[in-house]
Amino acid sequence: MQPPLENESSVLVFTLSGLNETMENRFVFFSLTALFYPLMVFCNVTVIFTIILHKKLHEPMYVFICNLCVNGLFGTSGFYPKFMYDLLAHDHVISYAGCLIQIFVIYSSALCEFSTLTVMAYDRYVAICRPLEYHSIMTNQRVFNCIIFCWLAPFVCMSVLIILISRLTLCGATIEKLFCEIWAVAKLSCFSTTVNNVFGYIVILTYFGHAVFIFCSYIHLIRKCIKSIEGRHKFMQTCVPHLLSLINVTVALLFDVLYSRYGSKKVPQGVRNFMALEFLLVPPILNPLIYGLNLTTVRQQVMRMFFKKQVGIS
Repeated sequence: MQPPLENESSVLVFTLSGLNETMENRFVFFSLTALFYPLMVFCNVTVIFTIILHKKLHEPMYVFICNLCVNGLFGTSGFYPKFMYDLLAHDHVISYAGCLIQIFVIYSSALCEFSTLTVMAYDRYVAICRPLEYHSIMTNQRVFNCIIFCWLAPFVCMSVLIILISRLTLCGATIEKLFCEIWAVAKLSCFSTTVNNVFGYIVILTYFGHAVFIFCSYIHLIRKCIKSIEGRHKFMQTCVPHLLSLINVTVALLFDVLYSRYGSKKVPQGVRNFMALEFLLVPPILNPLIYGLNLTTVRQQVMRMFFKKQVGIS
């Protein structure tokens, strides 16, 4: 048993206890992860390079899709390499600095996903509801500003949260998850975490407010699109994948946030692990697949890139 820790300087490493009850299957999990992670990287990189290399795809919607895939690679890089190492290691520990870095990468990526889906919703609103003004509104400068917003706002929010966490005096070093998480570290504090909680809830409400904004904009889009066959087709092709991505990441993060704070330890650890990982498992592979396969223009360019000699595509 670890002795109580008097202050934050005593915490050199954290112990991640999320794998304790599933270590007998660690080689199975390692094999699955060793297959899944490279596949996820391949799918995202394929979509990214397809969009970058073809001028036909240098449009706002595809730029935002590219940003979504880059963010997927960024976020998962903060989890999967360490997770695969832990599956083969006997001691599941992470340094204090490494824990804060992991928190920053994973959760800034999650917030960036919301920001990107929000600007994508705005882009679809302009394209469908104000088509004649689209190119005058979605200029290169505005697209650039949107991309900066997608990254800068999450980075600022997470930087403040990391500073608030680093100020805490900790009385423990065991995190009951597979990876470092903000609330899991905050619960180890010896004293009040009111400031952390208040700012954390402000960030949560702000970004779930993004989701509410998107759903409201889609209600307007649906009303607009059902009036014509062309509108319905455009909605099904470009908006439905976006809506699926939004629902998935919203539900996953909502569960992660609520369970971290109010969840019962009676739930089997395997179930807790899966639900905690859902936003690191599904969106990074779902996004490149639904956009790469569903959008005809992207699909054609991907096929041309890989099957140029075998398949003739006009």
